[in-house]
Amino acid sequence: MKSFIPIIISLTCAVGLRASVQPQSAQNAPPLDPKNVDPSVKPGDDFFSYANGAWIKRTEIPPEYSRWGAFNELIERNNDSLHTIAAKTSQTPVDPKLAPETQKVGDYYASGMDEKAIEAARTQPLAEEFQKIDSIKDPQDVLKEIAHLHSIGINAFFNFGAGPDAKDSTHDIAQAVQGGLGMPDRDYYTKQDADMKQKREKYVAHVTKMLTLLGEPADKAAEDAKKIMALETKLAEASRTRVALRDPIKNYNKMGVRQFQDLTPDWNWSAYFNSVNLPVPGDINVHQPEFFKTANTLFTTTPPDDWKAYLRWHLVNATAPYLSKDFVDENFDFNERILRGTQQDKPRWKRVVISEDGDIGRAGQQFEGGAGRSNQNARLDGRADQTGGAQETGGHERQDRLSR
Repeated sequence: MKSFIPIIISLTCAVGLRASVQPQSAQNAPPLDPKNVDPSVKPGDDFFSYANGAWIKRTEIPPEYSRWGAFNELIERNNDSLHTIAAKTSQTPVDPKLAPETQKVGDYYASGMDEKAIEAARTQPLAEEFQKIDSIKDPQDVLKEIAHLHSIGINAFFNFGAGPDAKDSTHDIAQAVQGGLGMPDRDYYTKQDADMKQKREKYVAHVTKMLTLLGEPADKAAEDAKKIMALETKLAEASRTRVALRDPIKNYNKMGVRQFQDLTPDWNWSAYFNSVNLPVPGDINVHQPEFFKTANTLFTTTPPDDWKAYLRWHLVNATAPYLSKDFVDENFDFNERILRGTQQDKPRWKRVVISEDGDIGRAGQQFEGGAGRSNQNARLDGRADQTGGAQETGGHERQDRLSR
């Protein structure tokens, strides 16, 4: 994830946008606030509750979040700053030849805030993608379409990308990883407790609703949703648990293309690599070889019509937050309300700013001003929080869940 916090210096000149620098004592809360301590708890018994208990008791989770803590507060202040930058930039004429990044920041925000155009378009921006999926006739078409979806950031069937070699950090290598699920992980498909069974039922209903929004008749949408669930369940059963994924040794299986091809004889990796513009992939870390063995079998045994339903679903599932309100609302209802316990969606401006921050990255040079540095630090801290791995001061969640 990149950040467009370091906006172009020319933006400062064009918009007159300079952060006011306040004294640190007035701007920042003390690093250790005694008001957060719960003296009724002995630190030797439960240090977390001792250090954060008072904060937890007096703090309510905002309805647009499923968890809340110190890093979230930083992220919120950051979002406000980014909102000011993006909104002012969208209303400021610039010469695109002199300040292309400035124009990019403004245009992105303006297009994301144009609700009238988004509602009118509905799924029209995806029409060509759906046509490609509908034209699938055989397994090679399936391979080609999966590769195409990967090239536009939609990781259907499995995940593929690049990352540091875990045993040689001076080199990046290709990484092939289990994936292809519409719910957070394998437990959502395999556990037999009442909660997970209920979530599976709601997931099938959610997929059915999304397919009907695409225009499918209700009966066909319900049938396709069952096929999608069946295929994803087989992928989930072949996937490793979250605990197993923590083992860096078991998830390091570097091999050459020939060895990878032998592992999955029916999946033409040369064709896939060419389709994703990677003609010379070099070594590949196949994180979960057993998953790819099962994926190879599913590739050859799943009928083309089932693949069409599955790929249509993953296309709309990945893009739903950016489509018209009916898709946005249904996506929020399942992925946020049901899975996370979030009570309400974020306002549009905030969703646009968060999306813009992730998509266009560092759209230029760092703008001048003291807030630029503090905002950048907050953005990096917030990134750690969003992975679910940060240890927050006083953080707590609305409901227990595995992060996606």
